[in-house]
Amino acid sequence: MIDSESIDGTPQSAKQAGARVITVRRSEFDHGGTRNMAVEAAEGNILLFMTQDAEPLNEHMIEELTKPLRAGNEVVYAYARQCARPEADILEQLARRHNYPEKSQVKSFEHVGQMGIKTFFCSNVCSAIRKETFVAMGRFQAPVIFNEDLFMSARCILSGFKVAYCAEALVYHSHHYSLMQQLRRYFDNGVSMSCNSWIMPYSAVGKAGSSLVKQQLKALIESRRWLHIPHLMLEAGAKLVGYKLGIHFRRLPTFMRRRLSMHKHILERYIEQNRAMTD
Repeated sequence: MIDSESIDGTPQSAKQAGARVITVRRSEFDHGGTRNMAVEAAEGNILLFMTQDAEPLNEHMIEELTKPLRAGNEVVYAYARQCARPEADILEQLARRHNYPEKSQVKSFEHVGQMGIKTFFCSNVCSAIRKETFVAMGRFQAPVIFNEDLFMSARCILSGFKVAYCAEALVYHSHHYSLMQQLRRYFDNGVSMSCNSWIMPYSAVGKAGSSLVKQQLKALIESRRWLHIPHLMLEAGAKLVGYKLGIHFRRLPTFMRRRLSMHKHILERYIEQNRAMTD
């Protein structure tokens, strides 16, 4: 496992359980590079990624997640279904149900016309990929502030491979973000998209976001949860504003970028790296 200077005893517990622990400084962590570091130390033909806040629902999770990769077809990348924890609020529960439905799906380039960028949606909260494909696709983008999984999925699909959503592979994973945290999260999302102009033609973020909000609003009305509707509108607005600011981050002064980002230690390093690649 990779540990970014945890102070809750996780590294010690992992070592006692027999795990190999690789430490990375928190200031040097990034979503792509740190996972690439883990891959260098990994063995086997299938790489499985899981974040520290994801919890398998049963003992069949790994079997179900890797099943499409072991079938010998064109599926090279797979991701699990995320279920909101029981204590999650209603908006988070509805968001997880929308993004992670009960039916599995295999996505390929033929879905782009209908689904847009949602074709490439994937989550490294719990995912698996063939190692040979991972290497062939150039590993995860690094440094990266957001969307390393989506970019890898896009490269796979645009190269003619397929990505599987495995609804039978279940993990608990949910958050309780404040409005400001949502704005910052979507700011980082916008920055990452803006720095990857090759994927922007497939982008349908506004449509995908409005679809989620409409579904959440409908569910709140049907269940008569009227008091949650104002928060839903504020949350949707925070996400949209954050994303738009991120898309246009180049117009913002450095101090404002840093205030808006959830990953200040990655932000300027990421921007500088992408500037060098485009110069």
